[in-house]
Amino acid sequence: VPEHVWRINLDTPEEAQQNLSFGAADRWWEQTDLTKLILASNKLQSLSEDVQLLPALTMLDVHDNQLTSLPSALGQLENLQKLDVSHNKLRSLPEELLQLPRLRSLLVQHNELSQLPEGLGQLLSLEELDVSNNQLTAIPTSFALLVNLVRLNLAWNQLKELPADLSAMKSLRQLDCTRNYLETVPPKLATMASLEQLYLRKNKLRSLPELPSCKLLKELHAGENQIEILNAENLKQLSSLCVLELRDNKIKAVPEEITVLQKLERLDLANNDISRLPYTLGNLPQLKFLALEGNPLRTIRRDLLQKGTQELLKYLRSKIQDDGPGPSEEPPVTAMTLPSQSKVNVHAITTLKLLEYSDKQAAEIPEAVFDAVGANPVATVNFSKNQLREIPPRLVELKDSVCDVSLGFNKISSISLELCLLQKLTHLDLRNNVLTALPEEMEALKKLHTINLAFNRFKVFPSVLYHLPALENILLSNNQVGSIDPVQLKGLDKLGTLDLQNNDLLQVPPELGNCENLRSLLLEGNPFRTPRAAVLAKGTAAVLEYLRSRIPS
Repeated sequence: VPEHVWRINLDTPEEAQQNLSFGAADRWWEQTDLTKLILASNKLQSLSEDVQLLPALTMLDVHDNQLTSLPSALGQLENLQKLDVSHNKLRSLPEELLQLPRLRSLLVQHNELSQLPEGLGQLLSLEELDVSNNQLTAIPTSFALLVNLVRLNLAWNQLKELPADLSAMKSLRQLDCTRNYLETVPPKLATMASLEQLYLRKNKLRSLPELPSCKLLKELHAGENQIEILNAENLKQLSSLCVLELRDNKIKAVPEEITVLQKLERLDLANNDISRLPYTLGNLPQLKFLALEGNPLRTIRRDLLQKGTQELLKYLRSKIQDDGPGPSEEPPVTAMTLPSQSKVNVHAITTLKLLEYSDKQAAEIPEAVFDAVGANPVATVNFSKNQLREIPPRLVELKDSVCDVSLGFNKISSISLELCLLQKLTHLDLRNNVLTALPEEMEALKKLHTINLAFNRFKVFPSVLYHLPALENILLSNNQVGSIDPVQLKGLDKLGTLDLQNNDLLQVPPELGNCENLRSLLLEGNPFRTPRAAVLAKGTAAVLEYLRSRIPS
């Protein structure tokens, strides 16, 4: 920063050196002190302690530089109301920052902070605090003192829990906790009476939080979690809700009580496990947007889903008049009772070519399930959500027809060679198991174009994947993969999606930029330093271009 910027209040302007007659506009001795200083988007690596020569500053903006620390002199800017130090390389904030009595907005997102000053709660005037996209694992308990805070952004950190003391923030209207590791929300948070928007996307929640006192809550975003049940009681407490976003969870049923949300305008339930809906959903008076794609809905035809919300609601309302589903609604189910009292849906085998035995917590698949197939060709097998420890050996009987196998959410630790004989396989879902390796024999699966290995225990990228030329999608998030071979990946010329989020990649090889067919490259949540989060946020094309620019010439 040029020296004269810091001295702008002190030095006499040049024109004063000349003996001129001044017009009213040029009376430099009546100038007020500098109140706003914007140094954003430069290449500053440090800020001078001389910033204290500008005591009248109300706003200081140094975002998007290369600062690794801040001067302690900032603590003397007692008029400062807004401080933006986001998109830098800060690893800590100076304690002196806590002496700013008038600070209303503090923006420190996209830095490298692993902790916040314990006394942050002393900034009693603070109304906006953004600490997103850092490496925070905990929140200081003094946060509870920020009673004037209106907006708090904690997204994209490494928080495993929220302190219950946050409930003391009586003015808080917006709380963003997207992309952390939260498994629960403290019940005390329910007392935040001013809360209007709550973002909990991309966490590890298993149920919707209970929010009995949040009478003003208008938006609840809880997509990409592990929510299985919508509790009717929880819904009843959310009478002011306008937006309820629950996509990419594991919700199986929508309770009739959803109709208490009379102000609901947007309801996103895409990509769940919902098989039927309450027809009374059609009666929600304000509903303008309803997303249901990616659910195994039995009672609603797929073409109807594509006609949009209004047609869908009209259909649901028409069904209420019919007084619920009559006998013709559900397809007839021919069930064979097995010795284990489990039922095989023979109708699904014959008409849908689907062999399903999922969500039974079974240690093995009963023989009768395979016996029921007979001579029928089966295209899809779903044995997910059981307690299987190995690939069922009789799968090989289906090798002439099966192309889609789901074995996710089991306890499988290794892949048997039977699986490698399913040469028509195009989709293989093995997520949420305990796999550490794949056998080289899987090279025989020449038609495989999607493999989901997320949430396993791979420490190395399975080398056999480099030899499967049809692969279009490799999903390997939430493992412990430490490196990838960009040259071999480039050989997979059909590869469009590579998901390596939440692994242990310490570096991203620049040559990965040569994989120009990639439409979706997901790398968030790894410990590498470059590309930085700001580059990742721009999307795949920008990341690939950045990587190519780093290839040594």
